[in-house]
Amino acid sequence: MELKNLQNLESEPEKNNYPEYIEKIFSFKIPAHQTPERLDSFLARSIGNATRTKVQYAIESGCVTLNNKIPKPSRKIQPGDEIYCKLMKPPPIELIPENIPLNIVYEDDVLLVVNKPAGMCTHPGFGNRYGTMVNAVLYHLGFRDTIAIEPEDEDEDYDEGEIFASDSVRPGVVHRLDKDTSGLLLVSKNPVAHAKLAEQFANRTILREYNSIVWGRFQEDSGTYEGDIGRSLRDRKLFDIVKRGGKHAITDFVVLEQFDCFSLVKVKLRTGRTHQIRVHFSRNRHPVLGDISYGGDSLIFGGGGDANGQKIAKKCLSIAKRQMLHAKTLGFTHPETGEKLFFESDLPDDIKQILDILRID
Repeated sequence: MELKNLQNLESEPEKNNYPEYIEKIFSFKIPAHQTPERLDSFLARSIGNATRTKVQYAIESGCVTLNNKIPKPSRKIQPGDEIYCKLMKPPPIELIPENIPLNIVYEDDVLLVVNKPAGMCTHPGFGNRYGTMVNAVLYHLGFRDTIAIEPEDEDEDYDEGEIFASDSVRPGVVHRLDKDTSGLLLVSKNPVAHAKLAEQFANRTILREYNSIVWGRFQEDSGTYEGDIGRSLRDRKLFDIVKRGGKHAITDFVVLEQFDCFSLVKVKLRTGRTHQIRVHFSRNRHPVLGDISYGGDSLIFGGGGDANGQKIAKKCLSIAKRQMLHAKTLGFTHPETGEKLFFESDLPDDIKQILDILRID
C-alpha cells in the first residue's frame, strides 16, 4: 500500500478542498531521560496534527523505522532509540484570491463590513483551503497573486488563529463567524486599523447581537448564561462548559417570540469564545435549531404531544439545514475617524421561512 493513501483517512469534504499532500520526514533520537512510551503515542504527541490513527497507519505501511527496523505501533520506545518517520502532511496554507461575490454592507479606505452567507468559512484552514471570505475579499481588494503562509519553523505546524490575526495577512479578519452562521463580519484593510479594532474586541466595546431560533420555551423574558468554555473531552473538535482550562464566557439573551416548541431570541455576547452561543444554549437545554454538533438537529420538543405541533416541529427541522444563528447587529468605533458605526442585516431566508411557519401556527 502506498503512503499517499494516508489521505483516505480524511473525510470526503476535506479531501475535495485540499491540494495534494506532501511527504514530510521526521526523525527523533530518544533522550536519556525519556520514560517508556508506546511508539504510536510518542509520534502522535510529537508531530503536530498527526493523529494516533494516522501514525498507526504509517507504521503499518512501513513508513516508520526504529533503529533501522520496522516496529509495531505498541513497541515501547527507550533512551537512545532512533526513529525515522515519513508522513503525508498538508502543504503550506496559501491565500488565493478568488472571484466570489460579496454582500458588502459598508466599505471605506480602512475597513469592510460584509454580510457572510451560511456555508462560507471565514478564512482558509487545514480543511477549507478555498472559497472562504478571505479568498473573496482578497480578490475584491485587487490581489491576484497567491500569498504563501509559512510557519517560522518548517517542522512546526500552524496556529491558524495567530496566522490570520497577524500583520502579514491581508485582509485582516478582526473576528470570525462559524461556517454555518450567517451575518455581519468586520474586516480591516491595514494593520493599524486591525490593531485598533482588535483592541475594541478585547475591551468588549464592540456591539455584537445575534438572532437565533432555539428549541424550547423560556420561563423568563431575559437572562444570562455563564460558564468557562474549552475543548470537549469527548470530541476535541467541539467545545463544552469545562471546570478546568477553559475561558470565561458570558452570554446575555432576550426572548423576542415564543412558539409551541421554539423561541426566537436576541443574543448579546460579552465575550467572544469559539461556539459560545451554541455551547451555552445547548448546555441550558435550548440548543440552536439545526445545530448538528450540539444537539439541535433532532426532534427535542414535539409540540407538547400535540400531533399538529409535532408536524410543525418536524417541518421546521427539515428546513434547518444548518444552525439557525445569524449575526444581525454590529456596532463599533471607526479606527481612524472615531465615528460610532452601527449596522444591521436582514434575517436570511431559511430563518424567515421557519418564522413564517411558526407565526401562522
